[in-house]
Amino acid sequence: MSQSVAAKRYALALFELAQKNGQTGSVQEDLVELKKVFQTNKELGQLLESPKFPIAKKKQLLTDSLTAISPLVLNTLFLLLDRKRMDEVVNIIDEFHAYADEAAGVARAKVYSTRPLSAEESQAISIAFAKKVGKQSLKIENIIDPSLIGGIRLQIGNQIYDSSVSSKLNRLKRDLIGS
Repeated sequence: MSQSVAAKRYALALFELAQKNGQTGSVQEDLVELKKVFQTNKELGQLLESPKFPIAKKKQLLTDSLTAISPLVLNTLFLLLDRKRMDEVVNIIDEFHAYADEAAGVARAKVYSTRPLSAEESQAISIAFAKKVGKQSLKIENIIDPSLIGGIRLQIGNQIYDSSVSSKLNRLKRDLIGS
């Protein structure tokens, strides 16, 4: 998550506008695609931050290349260009997702397992652990970690639930050495 105060402010303003206009879902989808664009095309970010390229041409470039994007997102990009804050785009997108998840009662979780989880397993984990953290559901990112040997390790924010075989073996080892 971003530590930028500016990113949080811009994201909150965009989120409130999207909520007011009933476009939170579509704006969130646009931002997912926009983040991919900025992460895969570093040159685009450099071009938009360059003082040598006039702002009017930068806006025209964005208008021409992002034809299917929501006007709210496009106008936010224009504002960021005017305020010379294009370096904050990815942070603003991350913050927007955090606000949207909070409003929807969703938490993001990382599930470490030895193999990819099935949809049913992900759903069962989501239902079981969402209640523990006071949310309605979890958005699960499955990360494959063969060092676990078996079981899963779940991270929600700064909370970790570890029921992996490797951690149980380590606890058993500590108990045996300690006594």
